[in-house]
Amino acid sequence: MTDLARAGALPEGAGRGGRHPRSPGARLRAVAPALLAFAAVRLVCAAVLALWDPAEDKGVVRLLSGRWDSVWYASIAEHGYGRTVVAEDGGVHSDLAFFPLLPWLERLVSAVSPLSAGEAGLLVSAVASLAAAWALYAIGERLHGPRAGVLLAVLWAAVPVGIVQSMAYTEALFTALAAWSLYALLTDRWLTAGALSAAAGLCRPAGLAVAAAVAASALAALLAARDGGGAGGARGVARLWRAHRRMVGGVLLAPLGWAGYVLWVGARTGEPLGYLRVQEGWGNGFDGGWGFAVFIGERLTGGSPVAGLALCAGVAALLWVCVLCVRMRLPLPLLVYGGLMVVLALCAAGYFGSKPRLLLPAFPLLLPAAVALARARAGVAAGVAGVAVAGAAVYGAVWLTGSGPP
Repeated sequence: MTDLARAGALPEGAGRGGRHPRSPGARLRAVAPALLAFAAVRLVCAAVLALWDPAEDKGVVRLLSGRWDSVWYASIAEHGYGRTVVAEDGGVHSDLAFFPLLPWLERLVSAVSPLSAGEAGLLVSAVASLAAAWALYAIGERLHGPRAGVLLAVLWAAVPVGIVQSMAYTEALFTALAAWSLYALLTDRWLTAGALSAAAGLCRPAGLAVAAAVAASALAALLAARDGGGAGGARGVARLWRAHRRMVGGVLLAPLGWAGYVLWVGARTGEPLGYLRVQEGWGNGFDGGWGFAVFIGERLTGGSPVAGLALCAGVAALLWVCVLCVRMRLPLPLLVYGGLMVVLALCAAGYFGSKPRLLLPAFPLLLPAAVALARARAGVAAGVAGVAVAGAAVYGAVWLTGSGPP
C-alpha cells in the first residue's frame, strides 16, 4: 500500500488494483484507445472550425496561433521579455505577466525547424495535449479502470472551451505537467511529482495548485506515518521528515518554478511584489470573487436577468460537481488541485470570459461523469460523448470566430 493510501488520501484499493503493463509497448497499447479517441475529438473540432465560415479571412492557423495571448508568447519567444503596450483604457500591459515555459519551447522548436514561433506553439500544444490525455487515462484507469480512463480523456477533449487545447496557449502544456505530477503522487514518486510541479509553475500562476497538492499529500502521509508509528510531538515529526527524504525533496522542488519566476520579475521591476503590479496593469489579480459577484449582480439587476440566472446556475453546478468529487472520495491530491483551480478561477479578478478557460485544467471535476459513463451501457456512453463532442465543436467555432478568449 502506498503512503497516500495509508494516509487515507487514496480510496480503498487504489494503487493496488488493475493491471499496469510494465513494458513500454504494452503501456502504449493500453493507452492507444484513449489517445486515438482524444485525437479524433480534437480533429473534429478543428475541422468544424475550418469549415464554420468559408468566408472567414483569418484562417485556422491564425485563429489558433495569431491572436490574443498567443501573440505575446510568440513575441517573448522571438525577442525576449521587454514588450509593454498601453491600452485604450490606460492599462499598462507588460509581457512580464506571461510565464516563460511556453515561449522557451516555442523558441527551441522554431530554432530547429522552419516553423514560426506561433506555429511552434501549435506543435507544442498538440504534443502536450496528447501527453495530458495519456496522464488523464493513467489516473482514471488507476482509480476506476480502463474504460473510465478513456472516457476521462474524451470528456476533457470535449469540454465547451476544449478548442483552447489546440491553440498556442499554455492550457494543454500546464494540464500535462499537472496531471503527470498528480499521477506521480498517486504512485509515491515524490521527486518526479516535485519536478513536474516546478515545471508547471514555470507555465502559469496556477502552478501553485500543483505545489499545494504535493505539500498536502506529503503532510497527510507524514501524519499517518506518525500516528501509525507511535511517534509524538515535534521530534517525532522531524524523524519522519528525515526518514522520507524523497518526499521532502519533492515538496521543496514543487513551488520552485512559480517562485523563481515571480522573484525574477520582482528583481527586474525593482519591486518585491512586482509581479502583482504587472497583473494589476492587465486588470487581473485575486479579489476573492468580488468582481465576479458584481458582474453577475449587474446582469441580474440590469437588462440581462436570464444571463445572470444562467451564470448562477453554472456556478451552482460547478460547486455541486466539487461536492460529488468529495463524496466519491477522490484521492487527496486530486481534491486539493481541483478545488484550488476552482477557487483561482472563480475568485480571480479580470475579464469574465477568461473563467471557463481557467477551469480547463481542472480535469478532476470530470471524474464523476467519467465514472458514471464507464458504468453505463456502451450505447449510452457513446451517445453522451457524441453530444458533448458536437457541442464542443460548434461552441468552439462560434467562440473563436467571434470574441474568442481574452
